[in-house]
Amino acid sequence: MRFIGRLHAARAVAAGVLVLLVALAPGMALAAKKVKVVATLSVFGDIVRAVGGDHVDVTVLDPPTQDVHFYEPRPTDILKLSKADLFVHAGLDLEQWRGPLVEAARNRDFFPGGPRQVDCSQGISLLEAPTGGQLSRAYGDVHLYGNPHYYTDPSNYGIIAANIAGKLAEVDSANAAEYQQSLSAFRTKLDSALVRWKAKLAPLAGQSLVAYHNTWPYFARTFGLEIDTFLEPKPNIPPSASHLQEVMNTMREKKIRVILIEPFQHRPYAEQVASQTGAKVVLISQTPGGMPGTDDLFAWMDAVTSSIAEALSGKGGGSS
Repeated sequence: MRFIGRLHAARAVAAGVLVLLVALAPGMALAAKKVKVVATLSVFGDIVRAVGGDHVDVTVLDPPTQDVHFYEPRPTDILKLSKADLFVHAGLDLEQWRGPLVEAARNRDFFPGGPRQVDCSQGISLLEAPTGGQLSRAYGDVHLYGNPHYYTDPSNYGIIAANIAGKLAEVDSANAAEYQQSLSAFRTKLDSALVRWKAKLAPLAGQSLVAYHNTWPYFARTFGLEIDTFLEPKPNIPPSASHLQEVMNTMREKKIRVILIEPFQHRPYAEQVASQTGAKVVLISQTPGGMPGTDDLFAWMDAVTSSIAEALSGKGGGSS
């Protein structure tokens, strides 16, 4: 009898454990499920990975060697976004294809102000907001809210990371504390890297460069450079011969010897100007992965700052 009683008690305990496991199973599965994140740019994807760690599965839409202004979402992008838990983007009017993409994905949570989207521009001090008289296509591809290339400036990454961490904590509250810890670790690493990057360029403060497109004003502000002469006469308008001559005259007057070009931009224009002025053409990308060996955000900014520093100090010879 005593044995039978013990058997019944053991069966009761086992049944209780089974009921408890069944009750906890949904929560255990949810905790193990990764947050699916779709990011428009690789720089945002890198920051999501830094903050989200093993809890996120990240897809980046725009390849780093392609112009984000002219990216054309594919049907597979629509499918990926429709299944995502979070959408991370630049905000403003950089990705003008973003609206149609979100419409096609049919998830209102990803609309501006929605609970499952991160506008990375929130909290950023924007530059070059146009005045009323400049809001015309006669001025080229004008951005209504200001220059949207704030993500080329590493001093903005702490703000962007905080925006992402906050939203990840809302979407996946079970891991909210870990996201905050990762944010703190990322900021510490970023602060150290900023010291390194600024030390490279500090001796060259005040020097001028030419760029193809007005991608770098935030970067220039942080590192004390002047990048306000462009091969484009207006945003996304190809240069005429007369405009290129004006650029060359400016370069000679200001003794500018570096031209920045990105992977998707028309390099022959830069080479033509460089051949007439003795300048060096330097290939850099505005997001990680657009230069060899720069799949990591920190490696990418190491490469960008080193390429510019070497070119301005006369190292490395001709075009890169």
